[in-house]
Amino acid sequence: MFYTKILLMIRLVLVFLLLVVSRFSAFSQEDYKIPADVHRIVFLGNSITYAGQYISYVETYYRLKHPDSDLDWINVGLPSETVSGLSEENHAGGAFPRPDLHERLDRVFEQLKPDLVFVNYGMNDGIYLPLDEERFQKYKDGINWLAGKISEIDAEAIYLTPPIYDPKKGAAYANVLDNYSDWLLSRSYTEQWKVIDIHWPMRKYLEDQRVLDSAFYLAKDGVHPGEVGHWLMAKEILLGLGESEVRDFADIHEAIASFASGEEILDLISKQQAILRDAWLRATGHLRPGLAEGLPMEQARQESDSIELKIQQLLGSSVQ
Repeated sequence: MFYTKILLMIRLVLVFLLLVVSRFSAFSQEDYKIPADVHRIVFLGNSITYAGQYISYVETYYRLKHPDSDLDWINVGLPSETVSGLSEENHAGGAFPRPDLHERLDRVFEQLKPDLVFVNYGMNDGIYLPLDEERFQKYKDGINWLAGKISEIDAEAIYLTPPIYDPKKGAAYANVLDNYSDWLLSRSYTEQWKVIDIHWPMRKYLEDQRVLDSAFYLAKDGVHPGEVGHWLMAKEILLGLGESEVRDFADIHEAIASFASGEEILDLISKQQAILRDAWLRATGHLRPGLAEGLPMEQARQESDSIELKIQQLLGSSVQ
């Protein structure tokens, strides 16, 4: 009995150390390079992904650094969505339940045929209530289900820890996402998943800034980050893809300042991503009301191709 207790204590200490290490250095992806056979990259997530700034930042910087790259970067994030399948009883004032990724994923994969999938869930999955083991398990089950689906189509997967919920808006729910993030980070060790931590870097940045200015925020509503928050997310992803020099850049504008046409390319890529996002959401279908209807796919592709031509022309002279 004594030795059993000692072994249990050692195990608990090891788990604690794992979580502490994860909070300061996520599963290292700095040597991860996008494989040569990857052509289409798809981002799945909720309203933060749908907003898309961090994806535009990642694509813009990556393409400026690798102008010969022919990767497709496609955003199909859906506002309010969960991977857990949970929804509040009176979500959106009772107008509609939260959409569930389970409902649309097969259509998304069938039509888009991704080679690499970025997964960004968690913010909505605890439905803004204190930590509860049943809800936590629903999140775990949803992520594990999604991992299986990605494996079935022989695609690569990169999991992003959830962005932070501002503790000033609710310490209990901030703690929920702390726990969800630590569990996801643990999968990089137990299952060898590729996990990029955006949660704890955002949390540290927020805490550091509040030492200087107690009124500082990354998200006015506690959920949806502004430009700074999206850059913090993009920076961690770029670091995960091996772009180590971005560590010292304060924002996307500083990151692309050395490229002659960087700002113009960022603007074009943002427009292109929005057109294709809305068109793919229309084509694949979803149950989230209230979104702008995308263009028919053929028309969207024509507009995207026109933008792409301008991007390619600018990329040819972007590096000073």
